[in-house]
Amino acid sequence: MDIKVKIKGTGIYTPQRVMTNFDLEEMVETSDEWIYERTGIKQRHICSTEGGEWPSDMAYHATLDALKAANLEPNDIDMILFASVTPDHKLPNTACILQQKLGITNKCAALDIAAACSGFVYGLNMATGLIKMGAIKNALVIGSEMLSREVNWKDRNTCILFGDGCGVAIVGANEDGDESDILSLHLGADGKGKEFFDQPVGGAVEPITEQHIQEETHYMQMKGREMFKVATRTLAENARIVLDRANESLENVDWLIPHQANVRIIETTGKLLGIDPEKVIINIDKYANTSAATVPIAMHEAITDGRIKRGQLLLLDAFGAGLTTGATLLRY
Repeated sequence: MDIKVKIKGTGIYTPQRVMTNFDLEEMVETSDEWIYERTGIKQRHICSTEGGEWPSDMAYHATLDALKAANLEPNDIDMILFASVTPDHKLPNTACILQQKLGITNKCAALDIAAACSGFVYGLNMATGLIKMGAIKNALVIGSEMLSREVNWKDRNTCILFGDGCGVAIVGANEDGDESDILSLHLGADGKGKEFFDQPVGGAVEPITEQHIQEETHYMQMKGREMFKVATRTLAENARIVLDRANESLENVDWLIPHQANVRIIETTGKLLGIDPEKVIINIDKYANTSAATVPIAMHEAITDGRIKRGQLLLLDAFGAGLTTGATLLRY
């Protein structure tokens, strides 16, 4: 079978509360100028802790928009892949929670993916394989994060970097005569870099205790310099791998959509590849790093504002804690 895979619809949800760099100036020793110069971030969105903006809630609202764009109903979804390091609960998985909220009654498969910032690309590539096999017809791929719950707001080295948000895509088997397709993909990981970005407290090995809370050692922690070095090299390698596998050239790529971790990482990656900066989609200034949600949010915005058009060649590129990595070359 030669089944082509198409992104049929996308959607996003960003929390109502916006926290600017000036707001952070009141919380930690930093400044708008310092943050923007080093990261490219001006603001981030923060979920309500009163309910209504949990990761599954954000995914619910984003999915409704994606279904409308795809002209599909909830029960047309055959699989839910929910990428997040901030699930609603440990059990059940958040994909099952979303299935119930959407009113899906077809008993579709529902799986959470814990691949950090690479999670959406992991999900997209996994769905592609199943669709091309003929095992499923339509998959809902989600990146939804509430990182504000895991950030130490007293640590200026990390709290300035992250935000909350959700992006989704419905991917499915293409119709005959439509050139949209996933042309090549790449997934990988290198556990040697696991200590560059981690959260060792809170799992089975070291459950959270009162002492952890008092010492504030249960939050995410990152070695920024090490992450920067590996990120730029990895993103460039990802791009070359999927281009080679598809026998395509970088000149033919219309848009590079990289993980939005730091504008310097994105710019350095672009220079390593030699891609025209005008072809790189960047929106980190508005949302900061939303982990698994950065790539689908950036893609959706560029689709809705008219930059991305049907028939164009897109290169999705991500890396994350683990260290995980992934890329997708597709004809939108």
